Amino acid sequence: MGFPPGILIAGAILMSAAVVLCSFPATLTLERAFPSNHRVDLSQLRARDRVRHGRRLQSSNGVADFPVEGTYNPFRVGLYYTKLQLGSPPRDYYVQIDTGSDVLWVSCGSCNGCPETSGLPIQLNLFDPGSSSTSQFISCSDRRCSLGSQSDSVCSTQNNQCSYTFQYGDGSGTSGYYVSDWLHLETILEGSMTQNSSANVVFGCSTLQTGDLTKSDRAVDGIFGFGQQGMSVISQLSSQGVAPSVFSHCLRGDDTGGGILVIGEILEPNIVYSPLVPSQPHYNLNLQSISVNGQMLPIDSTVFATSSNRGTIVDSGTTLAYLAAEAYDPFITAITASVSQTASPVVSNGNQCYMITSSVSDIFPQVSFNFAGGASMILRPQDYLIQQTSASGAARWCIGLQKIQGSGITILGDLVLKDKIVVYDLGGQQIGWTNYDCSTSVNVSATGRTGKSEYVNAGQLSDTSSLHNDRYELIPACMLAFVLFIITIQGNFSLTVLISCAHLFASFTRKEVDFSGSKASSSYLWHRAGEPRYTTNCYSSICLQAYTFLLPDLHEKIQ
Repeated sequence: MGFPPGILIAGAILMSAAVVLCSFPATLTLERAFPSNHRVDLSQLRARDRVRHGRRLQSSNGVADFPVEGTYNPFRVGLYYTKLQLGSPPRDYYVQIDTGSDVLWVSCGSCNGCPETSGLPIQLNLFDPGSSSTSQFISCSDRRCSLGSQSDSVCSTQNNQCSYTFQYGDGSGTSGYYVSDWLHLETILEGSMTQNSSANVVFGCSTLQTGDLTKSDRAVDGIFGFGQQGMSVISQLSSQGVAPSVFSHCLRGDDTGGGILVIGEILEPNIVYSPLVPSQPHYNLNLQSISVNGQMLPIDSTVFATSSNRGTIVDSGTTLAYLAAEAYDPFITAITASVSQTASPVVSNGNQCYMITSSVSDIFPQVSFNFAGGASMILRPQDYLIQQTSASGAARWCIGLQKIQGSGITILGDLVLKDKIVVYDLGGQQIGWTNYDCSTSVNVSATGRTGKSEYVNAGQLSDTSSLHNDRYELIPACMLAFVLFIITIQGNFSLTVLISCAHLFASFTRKEVDFSGSKASSSYLWHRAGEPRYTTNCYSSICLQAYTFLLPDLHEKIQ
């Protein structure tokens, strides 16, 4: 099938415009930043690196997003972790998400006791300050050395090096020295677009690990402390003015695991807030009472009062949850009484368990932790029970809330934090939460509860939020050029070719073409394991515009 020369010329002209304005795939000439025919002085490379490193967050106008892997289930993983990029050039490090400690640290070269392999599907890496062109040791005289109040700071008179030692509640420990280097962030900007940013932070370089940290079954490269003390990354970024003093997470409680972790405030109308207990090293809340099936348990309120050896701590680094010793027995008694007609109580390895033949949600009661400020944390049965075995039509569920003998500490770990949005508002000195399906979308603000800067943060793009609306106004012309180009090279209008092309271009940006609605649309995949975050370009937009404007009834023809 031939075409008049005018059509071919028009198609060529519009195709050229598409290449320039819409980043349409084309053969382009690659121009090197530095010519290949002569050597480059190292000073030039360093100068270019300094410019690149200068592309850092300048104000609180973006949401730093971290991928989340792992599950709460102690029979699978028993922790949530994220991937960071540190140094120059950037390298990947997998670190546990821990709101119960302050310091970010990773295993370093010549480490004694650091695992070399992991039972998790990750590759462990050792940080080498000498291999990063931007790494610097922190000296004892550096003011940042004094920020780590959680650590037992040690200064070597021999090398003037700021060192640390940490002991964790499970008996494990680590020691090493502090360094500063670039932390590379994926920042979500207004309009759900992303940019790569960097910030210089101080973190620990571990040279010794003990206890459970030496085991390989669930080994990671380090721990990402999200505490509120000065050495935590969230505090460092906030004090530099490059990130808001609020972060949020939403940890998935199913076997898939994963979730959402952002420096920013997740916005959800059902979130309730309770004030933090002031002047505490951890995220302490004032727990006032516990209710089972709406009935308040007979527990003296002083049991939950905050002191040096009492209080209620929110800690994502703890797998299960723990009740103060005086609250544990009344809690078990109330649960057992509530299910006495439908479950058979048994004790397994010292844990209170129940044999049931029906759904756990139909048998066990709702539990409410009631905090200061009128905020209640509602626990479903799955938030305080763990299934151990299932056989012959009966399942054994055990109480996941544990008792530390002789301890007055209550710890809210992953068991109760999962399937909830949890907002840590350091600026407002409060923590908020609500039950939520963490596999779905969330909206995030980068400026805190009183700010106006909101960001669509999981696939719900606003019609007016694009940073490049001027380019998208040209999409119809790009689309027409593309269609003419297909017609020209195929010799006929092939619907199959157009559909195939749309799917091909959609795959470039990991978008799905959805024909369930009245018109074709794209749904962005976000917070899925292994998927990239927001990408927006003209490739798939062209095909989607072709679907939407040229063939509005196309979805009815594709079955």
